[in-house]
Amino acid sequence: MIRRGRGCGFTLVEVVVSLAVLSLIMLATVTGLRTLGNTQVAVDRQVDRVSEVRAVSSFLRDSFSAAVTGSGSGGLSLGGGMSETTVFELTGQGALIWKAVVLFGESYGGNYLVRLGKQGDELVLRWRASDGTSPLLGWNKAPERTLVSGLDSFEVAYRRTPGGPWLSAWDRAGPPGWVRLRLKVDGRFWPDLVMVVAR
Repeated sequence: MIRRGRGCGFTLVEVVVSLAVLSLIMLATVTGLRTLGNTQVAVDRQVDRVSEVRAVSSFLRDSFSAAVTGSGSGGLSLGGGMSETTVFELTGQGALIWKAVVLFGESYGGNYLVRLGKQGDELVLRWRASDGTSPLLGWNKAPERTLVSGLDSFEVAYRRTPGGPWLSAWDRAGPPGWVRLRLKVDGRFWPDLVMVVAR
């Protein structure tokens, strides 16, 4: 008589346990991949934000350092002994206007009036030739470039002496020594941008 051995297959309980363990592994893998994807999006957003802060800050620092004023508060010296009136205005709308030497590329640029202000939810830079007209007028047709989108608030303050108080009401006593810009973008404040106005 031939004896038959037990079958070599898995029992139902073993199959169910194996499927449960496999399901848990798959769930952990999918959750990990989703978390990794969300983290990557958050990191990309943060890197973009830091890059934007650096680019805007660098441009504004260069522009303020190019606003070279003469020894008195009434003159802007641009070489060759030529003296022009210093332009530095903080308007009632919170826009800042100053005169600077701006370079567009390697061979194009010159002496421009520059206006930085909030327009809707954007921080907009406008520029026009310094032609002797009022710096407060004539900005509607000036070329413009958006520096920052998603702008919630834009505040300008200045001070005249080191360690002096930051003022927001313009006193028209000539260019300040330092300008501070405070921006809130997409619900988050940027680090304060403090620029030295070259003299």
